[in-house]
Amino acid sequence: MPVLSEQDHAFWEENGYVVVPEAVPPENLKAVVDVLWTFLGMDPNDPDDWYREPHRKGGMVEIYQHQALWNNRQHPRIHRAFSEIWGTERLWVSFDRANMKPPTRPDKQEWDHPGFIHWDLDTFARPIPFKVQGVLCLTDTSEDQGGFQCVPGFHRTFEEWVKTQPEDRDPRRPDLTGLEVRKAPGKAGDLIIWHSLLAHGNGRNATDRPRLAQYITMFPSREKNEEERQRRIRAWQERLPPIGSAFPGDPRGIEQKHGKTAELTELGKKLLGLELWGPVETA
Repeated sequence: MPVLSEQDHAFWEENGYVVVPEAVPPENLKAVVDVLWTFLGMDPNDPDDWYREPHRKGGMVEIYQHQALWNNRQHPRIHRAFSEIWGTERLWVSFDRANMKPPTRPDKQEWDHPGFIHWDLDTFARPIPFKVQGVLCLTDTSEDQGGFQCVPGFHRTFEEWVKTQPEDRDPRRPDLTGLEVRKAPGKAGDLIIWHSLLAHGNGRNATDRPRLAQYITMFPSREKNEEERQRRIRAWQERLPPIGSAFPGDPRGIEQKHGKTAELTELGKKLLGLELWGPVETA
């Protein structure tokens, strides 16, 4: 059965993002939430304990290869959703981080993250490659909880909009003058997938609850690139951030020192690149 309906595809084309409900089972969500609090060494029931290292401003959690993260990456419904957008099942999954953004508090101003709108690609590039990104809501996330926000439909109007911009504009941050930013709430288990040309970001957490999320995306496998495939396998085996990426990683090295290499399903092995999807296509 398809994951995305005709209405979902129409919404995607119009707005540049789509929400996949119940993308993973509730027990998968709880497992990641528990892992994040343990990894951060914080008490989830003590709000005063949410504002210290190794946490980073903006909420990024430098965890990459834990079994709980992989259980979501290799869940069939997640893969199916991305495959319906890409038009192929032969995908690789990203080794993205998680997020725990604590609430804004007057006595914790150094942790105040006002939110932002940006692109994760260079919009000076021509042609701009088609990419998608995704985030999984680990808990219910209200509009004012610091979750996903975007300029809906901007992927369609970008080329006309850019003609009105100065030549020295920021290629990764748009001038929002005249643009509407929409906040997208999500229920626990919702996977939000968006077009990378969509100006997007996350907002300020104005509630009394942390925003908890896991970033996941997929892209066509690059099985002909044996060097990249081996880098991915090594990162999984040694529990590392994506090798060659700008991700800083955890300075404590907890995953490397105390972690266990994640077990993969048959689907997970293909999403990693450990096993090929089939004969490698040659030009």
